Amino acid sequence: MYHKTYVLDLQTLLQDKFEIWARNGSSMEEIWNNFKEIVSETIKHFVPHKILRKNPDPEYYSKEVKCLKIKVRKAYNRRKLGENHLEELKRLFKQLVAAEKKTTQEAFFRSILSKEGKCWPEFYKYVKRHKGYRENIPAIKDCNGRLITDPIEKANSLNCYYSSVFSSKGNTQHIQCANSGVPFTIDTKIIR
Repeated sequence: MYHKTYVLDLQTLLQDKFEIWARNGSSMEEIWNNFKEIVSETIKHFVPHKILRKNPDPEYYSKEVKCLKIKVRKAYNRRKLGENHLEELKRLFKQLVAAEKKTTQEAFFRSILSKEGKCWPEFYKYVKRHKGYRENIPAIKDCNGRLITDPIEKANSLNCYYSSVFSSKGNTQHIQCANSGVPFTIDTKIIR
């Protein structure tokens, strides 16, 4: 926001500090550090600033979608004023979802994929954003030794396994040792 700087106050302070800055310092580095300190002090006092939050919108949002999003927020705030406002919110929300999916995502993919050879970093950024931190479960084997790759089958197989392990039924297998009468010793060094 340098265009909103209080220029006259900044000039006055720099002129007042010039004498101090020019006389202090025995080496070039010391003079430079004094100068940087004065400039940062003047910026802090006379240049307005604000902290901007990171934009949470996906990179493919167009101007139309952003305007619709603002309209949806305003309609959401008015939704309790009456049934017609609630209907307006529903209508705008459907419009927003349709605009998001149809126009902007397709345009985004077209623009990315048109850059031959240079499109992959942006494409993978998009994939990572939609995937989040979810980890995919690798292929697993069922009780018959068959390899399962389908996510629904994996979920069902894991569900059956955990329900059998943690069931309260008395059908748990008992572990029997072949040499049950012979004492054994445990060496902590071997375990470590």
